[in-house]
Amino acid sequence: MDDNLEHHPDGPVLIVGGYGIVGTALTRLAAPSWPLVLTGRNPGRAAALANEHNVDVRKWDLDDPTPFLSPARAVISTVNDPNDRVLRAAVSAGIPYVDITRWTSRLTKAVTQATLLNPTAPVLLSSGWMGGVVNIVAASLAEEIGGAQQIDVAIRYDNNDSAGADSVDFIDRLGQDFEITKHGKPQVVSPLSDTHWVDIAGHRTKVARLDTPEQLTFPMTLGVKTAATRIGFSSNASTTALLAAKSVGLFRWGRGSRWTPLRRSLLYSPGNGGSAHVRVDVQGKGGKRAAVISDPAGQAHLTALGGLLGIQNVLRPNAQPGVGFPEITARLAEACAELTRHGVTILKS
Repeated sequence: MDDNLEHHPDGPVLIVGGYGIVGTALTRLAAPSWPLVLTGRNPGRAAALANEHNVDVRKWDLDDPTPFLSPARAVISTVNDPNDRVLRAAVSAGIPYVDITRWTSRLTKAVTQATLLNPTAPVLLSSGWMGGVVNIVAASLAEEIGGAQQIDVAIRYDNNDSAGADSVDFIDRLGQDFEITKHGKPQVVSPLSDTHWVDIAGHRTKVARLDTPEQLTFPMTLGVKTAATRIGFSSNASTTALLAAKSVGLFRWGRGSRWTPLRRSLLYSPGNGGSAHVRVDVQGKGGKRAAVISDPAGQAHLTALGGLLGIQNVLRPNAQPGVGFPEITARLAEACAELTRHGVTILKS
């Protein structure tokens, strides 16, 4: 397997997974700005989308060893890339690269892989919640108070939202303890632990710990001493079911593929649409700030917006080569304004 991407500054933006739930939303957002090539394992599924936006579609099955050849001005991955195939192809060719899909352990692997390849173009690992949107808003709040010491993220997951199966990938990690930073020291915690209630966009929501990449990056990029991300659900029944499943050890004894349908049935019941809401609280020596991020178009749209911001970030004329994260590479005010322009509200207090 020897994929061969070539950097063409005037070529297309390559969206890997360009016609999945998030990929489709990203395609609609990006098509007015750049020529696009969408890839995936079943190109026929993209026919209507391709006609709607006059974009090209090609087959690139990441499990198929057949080499993939293409020019590109930038590459963004919206699907899991566990073997770093897309990352290696893009970075080796000196093509600006964005990834919005990695969980923490795969993010650390990607940092190592990309660094070893000595990138000559920007490599943006934007896998914080909602494609790095949370990272950008948190960094904006931290900037307003002159630096952050603690960042708390509370997610309200809307069970009625339209979603692909990959949207609940996090449920497969609920049997694995993970490391966070608390009071400046590493601490191992369990998923769905440390529950409490928080108001998120007027909804009283019970939230519990979840392993997400921004908890790894915030202490390094923003210098915070404590970083925590928790998730709650619009359905109290879902919250109760998950906590009950954890209490009986489902996520530990039921880790294998045999139990995947049962694990995912606890959450994966996509509806016709819902709203995405995330609360970000930041504390520092200069005071406290909070923001509620709301997207009435739902979590896939908000994640796609994170991807759009990522493409804009790596294609800036003065974008620097090397591995980076959205909270330290994005132009924060411009990024927040772009979110607002696309219907997202960022209510600060």
